[in-house]
Amino acid sequence: MPEPRISRACEVPAGDIATPRPLPHLEAALQARRTIRVLAIGSSSTVGVGASAPSHSYPAQLEAILEATFKGLDVVIVNRGVSGEVAAATAERLKVLVGLEKPDLVLWQVGTNDALMGVPIDDFKATVGETLHWLREREVDTVLVGLQYTLKVSKDPHYKAVRMALRDIAAAEGVLLVRRYETMEFIEKAKAGEIVSPDELHLNDLGYRCMAEHIARAMVVSAFMKKKPGGKS
Repeated sequence: MPEPRISRACEVPAGDIATPRPLPHLEAALQARRTIRVLAIGSSSTVGVGASAPSHSYPAQLEAILEATFKGLDVVIVNRGVSGEVAAATAERLKVLVGLEKPDLVLWQVGTNDALMGVPIDDFKATVGETLHWLREREVDTVLVGLQYTLKVSKDPHYKAVRMALRDIAAAEGVLLVRRYETMEFIEKAKAGEIVSPDELHLNDLGYRCMAEHIARAMVVSAFMKKKPGGKS
């Protein structure tokens, strides 16, 4: 299956987007040719703060990209973002929402508010790690969507520590992590286009478009990779 196209303004080195990881439950839905259910959860970047309309949020744009890629299949992305939320609050909501929505895959945009609010690293790691285990036990794939980049936060040591902690957790658990910080930083430095809204924190329409394109690419590549023996799903 061809990978989703990345538009010129959103082009980044392929290795900056993510390291592919198996998504067995998404793959099973594709093989069965049934509706693919995705739960998008997180904070303001999931809500779409800074977008000109709800249709320009990343989940809405991602749904359109995936439906164009998985021709003939219905993709339903349920957006349950809550602005300002930290990982611990999201984790509690997840346990209810997974039962209600019965997703094949959870997109968890996580880490930015924990970093900005000074949540201790050990607490953050415990919350994310325990939630990944909970989701795996319920046979739900997880894609972690990492912290965003702005010049404001690039020199904050706690922000960097949370970002590195999320990368470590994803590697240890064998979970797909979309490296939003790296992709945003590349686009900003390449001056390919303005992707941040006037508040210098949230994305604008182009920023959300790039976010959706990068997540779509990571999901499609991972959905068709073979699980390594002994690897975690």
